[in-house]
Amino acid sequence: MESGLRPLTFAAALLAGACASVANVAEPGTVFRDCAECPEMIVVPGSPPFSVGRYEVTFRDWETCVDEGGCARRPDDHGWGRGRRPVINVSWLEVRNYLDWLSEKSGHGYRLPTEAEWEQVHRAGTTTRFWWGDDLGHGYANCRDCGSSWDGRGSAPVGSFPPNPWGVFDTAGNVWEWTADCWQPNQLDPSGNGETQEGEEGCDERVMRGGSWYYVSRTLEGSSRSKNDPRAGSYGIGFRVVRDLR
Repeated sequence: MESGLRPLTFAAALLAGACASVANVAEPGTVFRDCAECPEMIVVPGSPPFSVGRYEVTFRDWETCVDEGGCARRPDDHGWGRGRRPVINVSWLEVRNYLDWLSEKSGHGYRLPTEAEWEQVHRAGTTTRFWWGDDLGHGYANCRDCGSSWDGRGSAPVGSFPPNPWGVFDTAGNVWEWTADCWQPNQLDPSGNGETQEGEEGCDERVMRGGSWYYVSRTLEGSSRSKNDPRAGSYGIGFRVVRDLR
């Protein structure tokens, strides 16, 4: 840890939204960036601990990668806006270029979450239908029947809705999120221990989680799963990053 910085308590990180620029952190709730252009990360409970992007990767994040030669193109935003909107129309294969660029730039290994890690972060210690409870309610997410001003129309800027109990935003709705895993008919590792089922490099379908602005609320449930061709992008698919803390 850099001189003069100390880990934030989990509660303090959530209340203050503070951002510690640190190289090695392990206290759950610590918020940090590895560089000025790197995504904001938060350490989540678990053993071993790891950090996850507080937000879905944005157009602003992606375009920095393009400007610095790590990503090849600027994807279409469908006229919804760029900046803090989640980047869309990027394939699983293109996401690997962003991860390679970010890892080289930061000096730390960034990757996609495994399916088990994604569900662990999404649920944030809860066991209800949605992380906020069993009822859909109003104002918690962006989906076709969530009751937001973006429902069925397009993505919302990241952070437009409350964070989950671990301080992570938009794991439910907004855009589907790529995971590292190859699709299996049944999730092989529901325990949340982080073991990937990535399989062969050339697997035909990759797992997506979280639902999106276009889909109904049942796809926002913690157990909901979907899949897509890793070569294809969509206006309903984005991603968030993970960094190990070992």
